[in-house]
Amino acid sequence: MKINLFLLPISLILLIIGLTSITSMEAFGQQPIESTENQTNGWKKSFNLDECNFSSIGSNDYMILKPGHQLILEGKENATEVRLSITVLNDTKTVNGVETRIVEEKNTEDGEVDEIAKNYFAICKPSNDIFNFGEEVDYYENGKIISHEGAWEAGVNGSKPGIVMPGKVELNSKYYQENAPGLAEDRSEIISMTETVNTPAGNFDKVLKSKETNPLEPGSKDYKFYVKGIGFIKEESFKLIESPDPQIITLVKYTIPN
Repeated sequence: MKINLFLLPISLILLIIGLTSITSMEAFGQQPIESTENQTNGWKKSFNLDECNFSSIGSNDYMILKPGHQLILEGKENATEVRLSITVLNDTKTVNGVETRIVEEKNTEDGEVDEIAKNYFAICKPSNDIFNFGEEVDYYENGKIISHEGAWEAGVNGSKPGIVMPGKVELNSKYYQENAPGLAEDRSEIISMTETVNTPAGNFDKVLKSKETNPLEPGSKDYKFYVKGIGFIKEESFKLIESPDPQIITLVKYTIPN
């Protein structure tokens, strides 16, 4: 039976056209596009935290969240001696209702403190995903704090936790490590799990390699390397706006608590 569209209400005509379009898409193997907050151009941005039993202490394959764990990396940026120490402190902080572990990152250049960041991490059980709930940031110049740029906390001004290291690492997975719109939006993509890395602290194979970018800093990217049972062992940082040459730091010493 033929339908005379001129005799139908306009709303019904639009409905028929819409259903026809969807049917045509499915016939050619296409699905209607769904808008979802969880995915942004392939990047996982929000997570179901209701299934998490959070703890401020624990570990997964590539990250240790236990007091006393420390990594020290050194290298050069042009002629500047760079040193990064990452220390899991005894201190905790409750952020957005979750007790988090404070992980301090201290960066020095030619022996002078350049930045101290205190990150708020917690591990989700049973997945062993380690989440980032924010950070306190102090930038220094001539021994004095000059900025807190990049500081954020989950639950403040729409900020949400990101994953700093998944419990189950999958090649090509892409996720936000920071989710503070307009303030901190670091994100990571797993690009290899078979790297070989030589450092002053040892030679490692089957190394995880990630690529970190930030939509707030176009042109910059970091390649980070992690090994099971130790964690972060190398970074190649490209700040293309400032210099075409990467800053490379590698592990020189590490401490693993009992």
